[in-house]
This record gives sequence, C-alpha cells and structure tokens, in this order.
Amino acid sequence: MKEINKENLTLVDYENEFSYKANKSNLNISFNRIAFIFFIFLMICSIYSIKVFYLGFLHSKQKIKNIDQVKTNFRADIIDHDGNLMAKTVNTLTVGINPNLIINEKKLLINLQLIFPDKDFNEVKKKIKKKKYFRLEKQLSQKQIEKLRFLGDKSIKFEEQITRIYPQQNLFSHILGQIDDRNNGVSGIEKFFDYELRKKAEPLKLTIDTDIQFLIREELLKAKKIFKNIGSAAILMNVNNGHIFSLISLPDFDLNKREDIQDLNYTNKVTKGVYELGSVFKTFTLAAAFDEGIIEPDTEFKNLEKKLTCAGHSIEEYDKKMPSKLTAEQILVRSSNIGSIKIAQKLGIEKFKLFLEKIGILNKIEFDIEEVGQPLDFIWGKCKLATSSFGHGITTTPLQLAKAYSIIVNGGYDIKPTLIKKDFKESDQRNRILKEEVSKKINPILRKVVSTDEGTAHFADVEGYQVAGKTGTADKARYGGYSKDKINTFVSIFPASKPKYILLVLLDEPKPSKEYVYHYRDGRSPYKGNWRNTAGWTSVEITGKIIEKIGPILATKYIEVN
Repeated sequence: MKEINKENLTLVDYENEFSYKANKSNLNISFNRIAFIFFIFLMICSIYSIKVFYLGFLHSKQKIKNIDQVKTNFRADIIDHDGNLMAKTVNTLTVGINPNLIINEKKLLINLQLIFPDKDFNEVKKKIKKKKYFRLEKQLSQKQIEKLRFLGDKSIKFEEQITRIYPQQNLFSHILGQIDDRNNGVSGIEKFFDYELRKKAEPLKLTIDTDIQFLIREELLKAKKIFKNIGSAAILMNVNNGHIFSLISLPDFDLNKREDIQDLNYTNKVTKGVYELGSVFKTFTLAAAFDEGIIEPDTEFKNLEKKLTCAGHSIEEYDKKMPSKLTAEQILVRSSNIGSIKIAQKLGIEKFKLFLEKIGILNKIEFDIEEVGQPLDFIWGKCKLATSSFGHGITTTPLQLAKAYSIIVNGGYDIKPTLIKKDFKESDQRNRILKEEVSKKINPILRKVVSTDEGTAHFADVEGYQVAGKTGTADKARYGGYSKDKINTFVSIFPASKPKYILLVLLDEPKPSKEYVYHYRDGRSPYKGNWRNTAGWTSVEITGKIIEKIGPILATKYIEVN
C-alpha cells in the first residue's frame, strides 16, 4: 500500500514537475519575446533620441551661428535731435535664384519682371547663364514675398538677412552715407562712426532736425523746377556751438537701394564741393580790416575806379551805376569789387592770408564725415590779393564758409561744425579768435544788405526774423577757365541783433526764370520775371521762403541757445 502510494506520489510529483517545467519554459519564451520587443523599442528610441539630439545640436549650432551673425552685423540705431529714427538694423527676407533648378527660364523671367519691374533683367540673364546661385533682390515687401511664393518655383530661394533700413529714404542720404553688403560703413556717418555703431547698444544721436530737414529739402526741390539748376545745397547751423540742424545736397539718393553712386552730381556739395563763391568773400575782407583796426564802417574811399587791370585781365563793377565814393559799409552793402580791392590793399597779403587761415577758409576742415573737400592751393601775389578780396580765384567749401561766417557774427568765437549731439554749458571755455568789435560792426552792415534798397538781398527780408547776410555770384570754373554758368550763394544770419542761426543756400547752374513772380516781403507790388542770373534773384528768394517755413519751428523748439 505504501509502495502504491509512493508510486502514486511519484507519479503525481512527476506530473507536477512536468507541469512546472512546461509552464516555466512557456514563461521564458514569453519573457524573451517581451524582452526582444522591448529591446527593439529601446533601440528605436535610442536612434530617435540620437537623431533628435543631433538635430537639436545642429539647431543650437545654427542658433549660435545666427546669434554670432547678429552680433557681427549689429549696428546701433541712429536718431535725430528729437529721437526720431534715421537708421535701424532689422531682419529681412532676401530672394535668390538657383539656376540649376530652373525648369522654364522664359516663364520665370516674365513672372519676375512683373514683380520687379524696375530691375535690369539683362544682368539677371547673364547671372543665370553662369549656373551659380545669386541674390536677386534684398529687403522684400510683404506683397513681393506673397507673389514669389505663389509662383511655386523651386529655383526661388528665400533667406533671412540682417539689413540696415532707412525709413526716410533720400532725406538724409548725404549725412548718413552708405553701408556695404556686410553691414560695414562705407561713407557718411555710417563709416565715420562705424566702430561706435557696432560696439554700442544705445542709439547714436545727431543734431539733425527731421522736420527742418524735410522743409528745406522741399524748397530746394521747388527751386529746381523754377530755376532749372543742376544741383543745390543748404546748411542750417547754430552759430554759437556748431550744431547742424540741416545739411542737404541735391541730387540725393535712396539709401535703402544701396546704389553705387559714381556720378559727380551726387557729390556732397556742402562738405566736399569746392567752389569759387564770389562776393560772399567781401565780408571777410571787411572783417579782416576791422579786426586789424585799419578802418571803420564809415571810413570813406574816394575816387574809386570803374575798372582795374591786373596781369592783363580787367576787373570792373557788376553794377555800372556804382558811385566813385563809398564808405566801407557801402562797399559791402552795394557789393563793390573795386572797393573790396582797395580795402585788401590796405591790409596787405600777409594779414589777409592770416585772417582767412584763422577763420578756417584755406585749410581742409575736420568734420564728422570723411567726405570733405580740400580748398585749392594757389600762389599769393598782388593780383591774387585783389581777386581774392571779392571771391574770385579762391575756393572753399560751403561748410567752411558757414563756419567762417559764424565766427565773424558770434562775437569772434571759434566753433567746430558738428552732426553729433553734445551738451554745452555756459561755463565751457570758448576760444575767441577775433575781436568782439568785428561782430558789432559787421552784423548791422549785413542786416542792411537785406533790409535796404541798396542791398542785394531784398527777397530774404522776412518780417520778424531780422535776416542779415551776403550774396555771392560766381562764374563757374571749368577746364582751366570760366564758363557762363553760375554758382549762386546766399549766406544768411538771423536774428541780426543777436545771431543764433546761419542758413547757407547754394544753387549750382541756375537759369533765370522769366515767368516766375517775385513777391516783395515789404508789401511792394510783385515783380514778374527777369533775365538776371545773380544770387539776389535766385538763392536769396529761396532762402526767404525757407526762413518763412522753418522760422516758427526754430522759435518754438530752440528758444535756449548756448
């Protein structure tokens, strides 16, 4: 019985063992399957993770690259006197063409011409033939982007680019200058302050007033329609600290187009243009004599000749009715050539030359942009002294002319014209280089040039502003001689009793306008047309219109003048 039970037990144990082993084997198989599936899943996850990490790394690398690009190409904003934006760095889209992906070149070119009608597609065709990727257009508008995307052409590629934009387009072109494709300054403020604009985060603040700049430019554009001049220039400056509120040279250009300006007409006429400026130099002759104490305003010059001869060349008065007896004051008011020569002869070459050097006429001026002209050298002699006394045969830039006049009328203090906003205090030491009496004597005379019938600048006598100044009409030097074309200049100062501002207006080759109607500001009957091509009938007229427009702004915004 025990054996049977044992066998039974054995059998049962065996069966149990068998059953256990079978179940264990099945469990192992299931576990292995799960482990295998988990392993595969883990591998997939690992591969995916590696890929994600790699892509993330590339993205980070690209992000770092983009950040580095931003840092490299960053340029601080440029703002005007009131904080208005003049230049800013932004992200823009650029479109390029991959010629190797073009399917239908003719169709593509037609579509692109519709989007960019002003573009020279002869050049585009040449670039396509080279089979190399090229940029087609920068700074795309939203409409252009939409039209390009709508084409669905695989050869059209967009890329993000850091770009310098100029919201005012042409308005400050000769002040701000240009940059290249790498955001490096190549001219104007952009070049002169390239390092500062790259390293400083805060905006570069200029002295320029956008409102005034706009109004003056508009009047110069109107003048071109009236007098058909090929170019013009204007500068408005504080005579006491050199702050420039406006600097304009026409023609100008759109800074956003990054044009390669080769035409000499695009020269900055205020800073780089070197001209013979005519009778505006007579003020220097008289001021030099006052500074030396040689004459007084009422000093008489008798028996003045109608004509003088020097080195075979005759010098005569423009006004054939010029009296033979004039005071020093009348010589300037009536703009006498012979009278100016007589004053210069009293001074002598050395004293006159020293005076011109002192006020910065003869030497290249230091300024906030590199585009600055160099007055032409010459050899002094008796004839050169005579002609220089009335502005013939001697050159300078309008910027230097404005500086010199400022010194003469501001009490004799030296100034440095500047475009950069600076804080001046009354306690700051000022360098007086001329006697104070020079201004006290000159300013009332310059006022009479504008306010009296004897003067040559009636049309600038704007009521309430005490405008003073001097006209200059010069034959334009050309190829070793002189042409009949003119450079007409008017330098105005206001108010004459206590000068604050100087406004210089220059017209390059103006033509007399027979149909233009002149309105005298003293209420006299209007005058229609004339054939006289002098500053008194061109630059003076435009100056009067400008002062009427900008005068209220100056009176309200710039009450305190240091």
